[in-house]
Amino acid sequence: MDPVALAQGMIQRPSVTPKDEGALSVLEAALAPVGFTNHRLPFAAPGTVEIQNLYARLSGDRPGRNICFAGHTDVVPVGRVESWTVDPFGGEIVNGQLYGRGAADMKSAIAAFAAAAARFVEKRQGKFAGAISLLITGDEEGPAVNGTKPVLDWLQEKGEKLDACIVGEPTNPTKLGEMAKIGRRGSFTGRLTVHGIQGHSAYPHLADNPIHRLSSMIAALTEPLDNGSAHFPATSLQFVTVDVGNPANNVIPAEAKAVFNSRFNDLHTAQSLEAEIRRRLDTVGGRYDLTCECSGESFLTPPGDLSALLVAAVKAETGLTPELSTTGGTSDARFIKNFCPVIEFGLAGATMHKVDEHVPVADIIALSRIYERVLDAYLDA
Repeated sequence: MDPVALAQGMIQRPSVTPKDEGALSVLEAALAPVGFTNHRLPFAAPGTVEIQNLYARLSGDRPGRNICFAGHTDVVPVGRVESWTVDPFGGEIVNGQLYGRGAADMKSAIAAFAAAAARFVEKRQGKFAGAISLLITGDEEGPAVNGTKPVLDWLQEKGEKLDACIVGEPTNPTKLGEMAKIGRRGSFTGRLTVHGIQGHSAYPHLADNPIHRLSSMIAALTEPLDNGSAHFPATSLQFVTVDVGNPANNVIPAEAKAVFNSRFNDLHTAQSLEAEIRRRLDTVGGRYDLTCECSGESFLTPPGDLSALLVAAVKAETGLTPELSTTGGTSDARFIKNFCPVIEFGLAGATMHKVDEHVPVADIIALSRIYERVLDAYLDA
């Protein structure tokens, strides 16, 4: 199995969330001749669009551990097509680089693992203890309601156990081998409305200006929340919008609104973070409303056997020792960590979500060899 050709085939399917457009069928067609049993799993929560997912499994000749690769075939929109120098869904190779939406994030990593599994099975002639599986969703870039989470529930209902998981997100900042992810920060969003009393700007004593109070609240919330922990950087809280919507220059508005997002470490939970935020807001005083949502708690898979296997494989292939990091945004690893140890490692993410997204062809091949080394080590252990 050629991982580059498989990556091209998937890139040529414009699977912008929530559409599949045949991307999973391309993968299924590659996995079936290797001996994988493919389970197509469509899910649609009430009021949502149906999402296509895939769980593929291949067992050895005797019982053992199930090592799973997790990823997503859905991609973000391309933006202005005319800004691309190539067809964003052409899967073209130019000067040794594979171009297209999903090349970095993360169809090439899926192809690399599929090819690694095919080589492993052929080399062992199917004689190994355990199983190899792939959990591929079409809902990672979207709401993540009908993707990895319900697939995991389906696996649990079927009595299917995952013993370890590699998520193929593009974890390296600039080149293959720099970084793997052993956890992620949580993501917490707050929507704040500060209430005041509308009035004439020439008579401020007859009004209550919510903007002044909001500015004090912003200052209170942007004071450091912590200094970081053993495996995590300091918690960050960033305001992303401040809105009044006041068209007049002589009217004190009745309310002012703001939205903030916090990426928090393992010193907090969403509940404890909300309590601290409300405490700080109450210190400023006045009337306000705050609604909160958390798309994922922080989590950590402490360095251990799985990370040691991956680090050894990366070093053997690239000569680099990857940093074990928890930086970046959220990923579907936040769901998988409840079922088994999980680590994330894929290609470089410098061009993901950008115009002219691309990755070196040589890196796809090297990544496939890294995944094969992990399979060798894990299924022999």
